[in-house]
Amino acid sequence: MPRPSVCVYCGARAGTRPSYTAAAQATGAMLAARGWRLVYGAGDVGLMGEVARAAMAAGGQCFGVIPAHLYNREVGKRDLSTFIITEDMHERKKVMYMNSGAIVVLPGGAGSLDELFEVLTWRQLGLHAKPILLLDTEGYWQPLMALLRHLVAEGFADASLLDYVELLPDVAALESRLATAFG
Repeated sequence: MPRPSVCVYCGARAGTRPSYTAAAQATGAMLAARGWRLVYGAGDVGLMGEVARAAMAAGGQCFGVIPAHLYNREVGKRDLSTFIITEDMHERKKVMYMNSGAIVVLPGGAGSLDELFEVLTWRQLGLHAKPILLLDTEGYWQPLMALLRHLVAEGFADASLLDYVELLPDVAALESRLATAFG
């Protein structure tokens, strides 16, 4: 049986709060400690780099996927267990999704939102049933959850949309939820 793999979407920047970096590092270390492979965007900058470095330092396996046009910008991390260069962003997202059993989203910007909304849309359409877990460090995802509730209230989404994303307050809760997902 292949080792469980967790796709982590997060910022190519560190953000303004040290707690974001700490959560990224704790996530990477936790994945490695559990023997779960990290699947991520292969960058060595921002929270992406923090997650990967922490996972690798703890002996974890890292599967990185980066499009050719971002290789220099995101400083493609070549010392990973698996390193794939794709033609474009769409292929990157597909490869990351296809090689994971759960999706975790840490704080991030427009790219992280793009990745989140793509897998959320696929889930809404019944194309997968993978858990989509938001690590809500210092309430980072609260405005997004308010927007999703607004979409439902205004009739642009079924209430089931809210069931497809789960907010987790810390890495311990994330670990527990992933353990449940992977059995």
